[in-house]
Amino acid sequence: MARGSVLRMGEGVVGIDVERVSAWLEASVPGTKGPFDFTLIAGGRSNLTFRVTDAHGRSIALRRPPVSHVLPTAHDMVREYTVISALGPAGIPVPDALALCEDDSVNERPFYVMSFVDGHILRSAEAAEKELPIEVRARVGPNLATTLAQLHAVDPDEVGLGGLARHEGYIDRQIRRWQGQFEQMRVEGVDHGDLVESVGATLAERIPVQQRVSIVHGDYRLDNTVLDDEGRVAAILDWEICTLGDPLADIGILCTYWTDPGDRVAALVGQDGTSAPGFSTRRDVLEAYTEASGLDTSQISYYMAFGYWKLACILQGVYARYVAGATAGDTGSVEDFPRHVTALATLARNLLGEAV
Repeated sequence: MARGSVLRMGEGVVGIDVERVSAWLEASVPGTKGPFDFTLIAGGRSNLTFRVTDAHGRSIALRRPPVSHVLPTAHDMVREYTVISALGPAGIPVPDALALCEDDSVNERPFYVMSFVDGHILRSAEAAEKELPIEVRARVGPNLATTLAQLHAVDPDEVGLGGLARHEGYIDRQIRRWQGQFEQMRVEGVDHGDLVESVGATLAERIPVQQRVSIVHGDYRLDNTVLDDEGRVAAILDWEICTLGDPLADIGILCTYWTDPGDRVAALVGQDGTSAPGFSTRRDVLEAYTEASGLDTSQISYYMAFGYWKLACILQGVYARYVAGATAGDTGSVEDFPRHVTALATLARNLLGEAV
């Protein structure tokens, strides 16, 4: 996965009760032996991911919610664990689910551990140029697209995920969910006018007909995957907001995050890996997905607008947790988020094709 740093507070690690978690690991994950080293993997601004290395040098990954300021329906570790447990046997590239802890007395909140997948996580053009040869970069976009189509072809009922969520009304539910979370995550002194709310209202008025019920990752993008040396997806990460619904929301998100050379704004500040020379264009990625999925993607502008708007709501929540001190030290570029929330909502408004 990614390089990170050990974050310590006093004699402990922020977000980890070292003594209790170590005892639980030895009892719950066969073959592990303490003492353990816990390293926060850089990049996590919501759920926290730690690389855990045992006395034998074996590494696994541990996922837990933020250390504070947690919304009641967010950061569900049981849900994440259930999803990757079901998708691995179905042939979807995910880390192996190893063990789940639902006992809050161990580490304050539920958490789970999974296999640590080695490979490349590309968050910037500089990282992409350093880690992958230009001819390999050309394979990444089509592979991301076809892997996403593979996920969307999985029958939720056949893998035991049919009860994960309602099968219809996905976009409507998402709009109401993120509107509600945006309202709960307001920060004193930060004012976006009514831009986010009005864009959400326009999105709600124009929801396309859902073509298929699929397992929807919800945040499918380059840096939420681990790539192998050939540019193939070795693992899809961060299933925090996975649900059932409209698969085009996922390709919309991927296109939203996909930065073409010359784009003036990256969806995430400082994360423009696909702008490096050699990557496929956003249009190429969309065409690869369309061919692999067999779905009608002619309304991609709507789904990209939804993606930009949802990301604005998510970043508002990240900023609120940052202000509340809940990011376990990973604060890179967060202070710019209020301006970026406005920029993303403006992009969404423009894609919808009218002044909101």
